[in-house]
Amino acid sequence: MSASTSTTASLKGGEWLIKESNAFDSFTPEDFNEEQLMVKEMCLQFLQTEVLPVADRIDKLEQGLMPSLMVKAGEQGLLGASIPEEYGGLGKDFVTSTLVNEGLGGGYSFSVAIAAHTGIGTLPILYFGTAEQKQKYIPKLATGEWKGAYGLTEPNSGSDALGAKTSAVLSADGKNYILNGQKCWITNGGFADVYTVFAKIDGDKFSAFIVERGFEGFTQGPEEHKMGIKGSSTVQLYFQDCKVPAENLLGEVGKGHIIAFNILNIGRLKLCAAALGGSKMALNSTIDYAKTREQFKTAIANFGAIKHKLAEAAIRIFSCESALYRTSKWIDDKEIELANAGKPFNEALLGAAEEFAVECAILKVHGSEVLDFVVDEGVQVFGGNGFSDEYPISRAYRDSRINRIYEGTNEINRLLTVDMILKRAMKGKLDLMGPAMAVSKELMSIPEFGNEDDTPFAAEKKSIVNMKKSILMVAGAAVQKLMMKISDEQEILMNIADMAIETFVAESTLLRIIKMTDKQGEAAATIHIDMMRCCLNDAIDNVNKAGKEAINAFADGDEQRMMLLGLKRFTKAAPFNSKDARRRIADTLITAAKYPW
Repeated sequence: MSASTSTTASLKGGEWLIKESNAFDSFTPEDFNEEQLMVKEMCLQFLQTEVLPVADRIDKLEQGLMPSLMVKAGEQGLLGASIPEEYGGLGKDFVTSTLVNEGLGGGYSFSVAIAAHTGIGTLPILYFGTAEQKQKYIPKLATGEWKGAYGLTEPNSGSDALGAKTSAVLSADGKNYILNGQKCWITNGGFADVYTVFAKIDGDKFSAFIVERGFEGFTQGPEEHKMGIKGSSTVQLYFQDCKVPAENLLGEVGKGHIIAFNILNIGRLKLCAAALGGSKMALNSTIDYAKTREQFKTAIANFGAIKHKLAEAAIRIFSCESALYRTSKWIDDKEIELANAGKPFNEALLGAAEEFAVECAILKVHGSEVLDFVVDEGVQVFGGNGFSDEYPISRAYRDSRINRIYEGTNEINRLLTVDMILKRAMKGKLDLMGPAMAVSKELMSIPEFGNEDDTPFAAEKKSIVNMKKSILMVAGAAVQKLMMKISDEQEILMNIADMAIETFVAESTLLRIIKMTDKQGEAAATIHIDMMRCCLNDAIDNVNKAGKEAINAFADGDEQRMMLLGLKRFTKAAPFNSKDARRRIADTLITAAKYPW
């Protein structure tokens, strides 16, 4: 069970789209307690002292180096943050375990190895194992004595995970399952001791098994040569009449998809956290370089074009962080609610993560794309030096690219975002129909003028409300027009997903600022307000663009004209001098010589 005791008023998953959120019910990074900040600092110190000095050796896959680092991390409790104390873990709450992923996120290949071990390498057994399985494996995974890995992907089944061909047949004496097949792209595969492997029993019952290194008939291929994360062990696994004891069946026969998909919800959010940590580290090195690199007798940090890049990276990091911890606390609170209702700890967290699966998918997409942006602009600031392996930004650039592919490609996660929202609406879990009809009715009415709200951030709040109306208008009309064929219109679904991502992140950022200024006053949060307004300004434009593309793809005639006019109305924003705001943000970064928030 989570160690946290206080809860905030949580919305249901996806409900932010149709309900207004209260800033004072939203959790923000400014709400971290002293212990959480200490945990994060411990992670950063571990990277600085143990990982970064040997980053080149890690990338060369030096024998035994990565496993030894994982053991050191285990000795400091970094592998067991979310594992209950009864199994040798620290039993920390979900927000704290998310902070661990962020804190270790700047460790390049090490971050990948430790995230795989603590996530997909450990959680399937922790959440779905029998009492005996948990007692046998989890304490050793918590300390790093044993390392974990996860075998789902196959050469011909990536996004279509349930299309796996690896087979399992129960032996005549009922003592073993006989596995045949192969798995590919297995992180930690070259040195792991314990693997969660998925196979189909009798050709159709997708199931999971705990496979140990050394089992008869289990071998691995050589290390893959990859574009990035070169220090992350990645191999193929081969099963040739591999004997797996019957008691190593994980979960129920034919229920492997429940394990695979529930673990992915948590993995997607934690990937966002690691990407956030990597983004902060990459921006820090970029700021440092911009301050020291001189051209035309001045530091390049003094040029407007460079300031724009530094500021935009900081804006995206700040916004990503706002959305990440807002969601993390929702999951934490839901876990406590389910635990208080009598659910065991595994069902409580899995149920909480499933409730916010939409937001986890959004965060995976957004976090990975923020990191890609930050490192790409970082290379640009470094110029020719950014293309040299002598500078860490080149490693950060190569390593970032994989994040848009694993844990479900960003395209799959975009499609899932909309699919999950629509399915919840059809099941009556989300009332999208009422708000969508209200928006449709509003389009036919004359806009109201006067009685302007003059409370703080009233204009920004109205923009968020209108962005949500844009989503409801476009999604509602698309479903009504295309009906069951909408699943074939992936481009339109991804347009709607982009509208949702932009809106969720912008709203999270605004809520953070409202809460911050209530405590500190607007004068003390000037730069934060600048970041929020830059974020919101761009989000409005992006919602307009994605909405326009979607409308033009399925509507025509009067319907098209009406919706385009509605979209224009809903994405109208007051003039805003983003250049000066970005310069103020950049100057703050340059003075601090790092991302300081």
